Amino acid sequence: MAVHFTIKRILKDHWDSFLEETPNVRSVVIDEVDRVLSCGDPKMGFALYKCPRCESVRFVPFRCHSRFCSTCGTAYQDNRAASIEEKLINCRHRHVVFTISDELRPYFRADRNLLNVLFRSAAQVIHDWALSLNKKEQFQFGMVCVLHTFGRDLKWNPHIHMLITEGACGKITPWKSFHHFPYTMLRKRWMTTLLANLKSSIDFSRNSSVKFTNLVNRLYHNYDNGFYVHAPASDFNSASKVTKYIVRYIGRPAMAQSRITDYDGKQVTFWYQRHEDNKKVVETISAHDFIKRLIIHIPEKGFKLISIILVALHI
Repeated sequence: MAVHFTIKRILKDHWDSFLEETPNVRSVVIDEVDRVLSCGDPKMGFALYKCPRCESVRFVPFRCHSRFCSTCGTAYQDNRAASIEEKLINCRHRHVVFTISDELRPYFRADRNLLNVLFRSAAQVIHDWALSLNKKEQFQFGMVCVLHTFGRDLKWNPHIHMLITEGACGKITPWKSFHHFPYTMLRKRWMTTLLANLKSSIDFSRNSSVKFTNLVNRLYHNYDNGFYVHAPASDFNSASKVTKYIVRYIGRPAMAQSRITDYDGKQVTFWYQRHEDNKKVVETISAHDFIKRLIIHIPEKGFKLISIILVALHI
């Protein structure tokens, strides 16, 4: 029989000692972990259901409903995806990934309010491109943007996953299909838009404006083709197919428990497929380091990880 190692088990074993060794843990992190640790505990409440026919009784403990919870986070995905499907246009969609350079990642971790800039910049890139296609039409694409702060190795790597309609509505034309997404233009426009929005959003009373300006100049020199944007052709030709795909990205925990292959009480071994070459990588780290990698991805209270931009069809 296969052995299943759970994140909850690791947290139970090491959370108290982790807090003793780690100063300044965010309050929202402490709240979320406490919820996960109490998830399914009858002491936190439960419901009893009795069948009027056979009189059998079912005991159901209350759940934490935290997105950080491996159990409740999966349920959140399904419910959120069903809600999104009702809002989608039933047409072909394209999956676009907007990434940032390694040098910018610390800014978003130091000030998590800047994560909103990623949403705003990605949407602005598509809006500006649509406007350039035909200024009279002012085409509008439908977009669903999802923020991920983690890479496959669990390290801090904020980026945007966008599902965009392969068509747009205009002021004159009710609907026009678009199947060509110009990579070079999107990459350069994404970098320019993001850096400009960051410059106007960073609190320079706590950061050096000169240091950031020098960084921007260096980035333009090193990334002459812009930041990486990936938009491969897909076969998402219906709202239901889009929903099934995006459910993988909505509100899911940073790691699936099935990727944990060993836990000896001190160290955690897990695997991931490296993005560059799709090679399977196995990594073993201490339980404290594992917890640290997980909790940095817990968003601030009330922060929305999904942005939906709808279009009105003029038919």
